[in-house]
Amino acid sequence: MEKLLLLVNLGFKYLSRYRRRYVFLFAALVFCFAIVTFITSSKDGMYRNVYYTAQSHYAGDVVAVGYNKDITVTHHISADLTRSFLNTVKDSGANPVNIVKRTFLGNMGVVYFNGKPVVQRYVIGCDWESEKDIFSMMDFSSPVTKPLGDDSIIISAPVAKQLNAAAGDIVILEVENKWGQKNTGQFIVAGIVQDSTIFGYFKVYISRLSLNRLLLFEDDDCSLIGLFFENSSDLEKNRSIIHNAMSGKIQTDRLVYDRDGMNDVLKEPWEWEGTNLMLFTLPVYLSEIASLMNAMDLLSYLLYGMMLIIILVSASVTYRLILHERTREMGVMRAIGFYGSDLRMVLWTEITILGIISIIAGFMLSLLFSFASSFISFSWFPSFEIFLRNGKLTALYLPGTVLFNIVITLLVLIISVFIPSMRASNKNLPSLLSGEPL
Repeated sequence: MEKLLLLVNLGFKYLSRYRRRYVFLFAALVFCFAIVTFITSSKDGMYRNVYYTAQSHYAGDVVAVGYNKDITVTHHISADLTRSFLNTVKDSGANPVNIVKRTFLGNMGVVYFNGKPVVQRYVIGCDWESEKDIFSMMDFSSPVTKPLGDDSIIISAPVAKQLNAAAGDIVILEVENKWGQKNTGQFIVAGIVQDSTIFGYFKVYISRLSLNRLLLFEDDDCSLIGLFFENSSDLEKNRSIIHNAMSGKIQTDRLVYDRDGMNDVLKEPWEWEGTNLMLFTLPVYLSEIASLMNAMDLLSYLLYGMMLIIILVSASVTYRLILHERTREMGVMRAIGFYGSDLRMVLWTEITILGIISIIAGFMLSLLFSFASSFISFSWFPSFEIFLRNGKLTALYLPGTVLFNIVITLLVLIISVFIPSMRASNKNLPSLLSGEPL
């Protein structure tokens, strides 16, 4: 143990002594690790942002959507069916951490202000209290200053700009009820959300009770039921559990696993009677975005490989030059009683310490890159806002991803110096003392 500590201490001293020789390798390690970490953390951050945005839009990790062909507003779940479904979820053992009910209307809502109309892609009826966590994560350009009620409406900033409306103004919401007739209601603008993504550009929120009455639904009816789960990796498992529990009790359809499959099911003739309750997960809705993320993965893997090759080449070339300069020194160490294994321990200690210091510095540099990237505007990239948080690119440093980067970097570094260090430590004493090239 005493000898091991001595060898490690020698490694520290030699690294300090030859620090100028290691400057190039240190710089290469720092830069490459910073780039690799920045790329992977940015990718993870982008997926987290789009997932959270979609989660607030679809109101759940697993979403039960009711389809009723007998009415104009096809998204409908009666109060009785809602209770039956929730009892089925409870008995299934899926154990969601939160349950949200929403009434949903698409492409049939218009907001008027001072006679100017703006057609809405989504009109969402929600329960303010049960969704307060979702609204707390939104970026309000005009914050909510009083409790939300049945006469409140939340609109997006682009819509507010087109209407020239501000918080406190009274707007008129026109919808098409379940029989295809026009119905209107007056609402006070309680908040304006800074959201120009495809999920929120033309979207308004009102209370579920108010929207139900405008649509001529019963007060406790809804259009979808969102289930939130603690672990997003178990969504498909939980959906299957609930789907199996629904069998024979609640009218449903086959499970689909991407948006194409969902569209295929919905295009088929609706032969069921009443309401058909279909289960979707967020990955189903996000399958097209997932394809884009997979393409980004390929790009990140390419850059990842390039950085690792730079580390491998830089370490191999630099380390061979350093060992060549130290050949006689290692010969002297062998002459005074050090074994080849002792030399290897000293050399590997040097490179390991250098690697650790480089990784720490590289991680700090990646944080700087992340901070700088948050000020870059991506307005030139159409629809890129869904990958941003409050309009900024944010990085997510997952412990598993960072640890993987550290292990891979150290592994490549060790591989690049392993053969030169073995050859140097195994050379015979006369060759070392004569300064013979490795």
